[in-house]
Amino acid sequence: MKKLKLSISIVFIAFAFIISACKQSNNSGSASYHDTTGRKDILSGGVQLIPIQTTKGVFNVWTKRVGNNPKIKVLLLHGGPGATHEYFECFDSFLPQEGIEYYYYDQLGSAYSDNPNDSSLWNLPRFVEEVETVRKALGMDSTNFFLLGHSWGGILATEYALKYQANLKGVIISNMVPSIPDYIQYANDVLGPKLPKDILAKIRAFEAKGDYTNPAYLQIVQDYYYPEHVLRMPPANWPDPVKRAFAKMNYPLYLRMQGPSEFGVVGDAVLKTWDRKADLHKIYRPLLSIGGEFDTMDPKAMEALSKAVQKGQYLYCPNGSHMSMYDDQQTYFKGLIQFLKQTGQ
Repeated sequence: MKKLKLSISIVFIAFAFIISACKQSNNSGSASYHDTTGRKDILSGGVQLIPIQTTKGVFNVWTKRVGNNPKIKVLLLHGGPGATHEYFECFDSFLPQEGIEYYYYDQLGSAYSDNPNDSSLWNLPRFVEEVETVRKALGMDSTNFFLLGHSWGGILATEYALKYQANLKGVIISNMVPSIPDYIQYANDVLGPKLPKDILAKIRAFEAKGDYTNPAYLQIVQDYYYPEHVLRMPPANWPDPVKRAFAKMNYPLYLRMQGPSEFGVVGDAVLKTWDRKADLHKIYRPLLSIGGEFDTMDPKAMEALSKAVQKGQYLYCPNGSHMSMYDDQQTYFKGLIQFLKQTGQ
């Protein structure tokens, strides 16, 4: 009996030791994640302004670091062009507890960054060089640098990968296809006809006149198209970070590069002919493509993107639209975190 009691005591002591060790390990990990020792951005809470050299002078772009992880550092490229980092704020609900370091970043002309208001700077090659400058300033390299581009940010991430993938550890293309002509065709041939016939007729009437900036046209698209394919909630109920990002949209920049709305790319928008399908095979870094069933773009095309690169994976969000990080949140972040951790080992 004494031997039994002694054995039980030993088991309990061992169990208590294991629990204590686990707690210490978790606390240590948490402490490391939030450690600011040696950081130059302590005074600003992780914010760093980075100077960008352009043909029109030097301007600053705004970034903000969250957490520490020497193996996984994710730079977030927002959409638009001309939106803001703010709609990524839902990442705060998922990435910190997984120990993932990530960076908010407003591209030149957006939100907290400088806005030269010069259309000559609104082109893909300059934005790619901007991202490379930001990477260098933040001290990220191929041992830890992940680039996550959403929507227009996905175009930017694709272009960056094709030029600078030697600096990447992995890339995530979220809710973006590799061809704007395909995006336009999907909007016109698949999603457009799903709208009520009278609504589609009104949209086509505005487009036939080239009256893309008419408030009535934009209101129709916002009321009937956005709640189905951009974010599947009534616009009045959209999360605050999304509302703030849309409210601060640099509309001249957006109009010049994308067009007046998410209902395809129209007029003489800079991105209208962008197509990189033929070059995807050159991307050899691990890539995750994320697509939503109700997206403004064909989810099958986003799956095809993952198969066209050398090391691709596809994350399908069955309830997601263009902003799947909100309307299919659990699927989106579970898949994203899994990719980051697998690739970041």
